[in-house]
Amino acid sequence: MRMVDVRRNLALSGAIIVVVLILDQLSKLWIIARFPTINAFERVTDFFDLVRVANRGVSFGLFNNDAAINAIIFSLLAAVIVVVLVVWLFRSTGYLLPVAIGLVIGGAVGNVADRLRLGAVVDFLDFHLGTWHWPAFNVADAAICVGVGLMLIDGLIGGREASN
Repeated sequence: MRMVDVRRNLALSGAIIVVVLILDQLSKLWIIARFPTINAFERVTDFFDLVRVANRGVSFGLFNNDAAINAIIFSLLAAVIVVVLVVWLFRSTGYLLPVAIGLVIGGAVGNVADRLRLGAVVDFLDFHLGTWHWPAFNVADAAICVGVGLMLIDGLIGGREASN
C-alpha cells in the first residue's frame, strides 16, 4: 500500500470518528438535559419514543446489570477492538472500508466515553410496534451497526473483485 493511501484512509476515518463522536455526545447531553431521571420518556409517534436508559451492559442491553466491573471490562474490550480496526485500516484499500472503520471506532469511543464518565451508556431511541420494543439505542450504536454493515458489503464486493 502506498503512503498516500494510508494518509487518505487515516484522514477519512479520522474525520468520520470526530463527526460520530460529536453527534453522539451532543445527542446524549441533550437527552440528559431533557430527561433528568432514568427511564423518563416522551411519546413522539405511535412507533417511536424518546427515553433515557442507562445501559451498563453491551449491545441491546445484554449483561445490563449493576456490576461495577462492567464499565472496565467493556471499555477494555472496546479498546482491543479499536486497535484491531486501526491495524485493519492501515491495510485497507478503497474508500468504503475506511468509512466503515471510522463509523465503528467513532461509535465505540462514544460509548466508552459514557461508561468512563457516567458508569453506563446513555440510550434514548426507542422504536416499538404495539407491545414489542426494539431495545433502546443511541447514535453511537447506529454508527457501529452501519459500519459493520458496510464492512460486510466491502467484504462481499472486495472478495468478488479479488476473484476476477
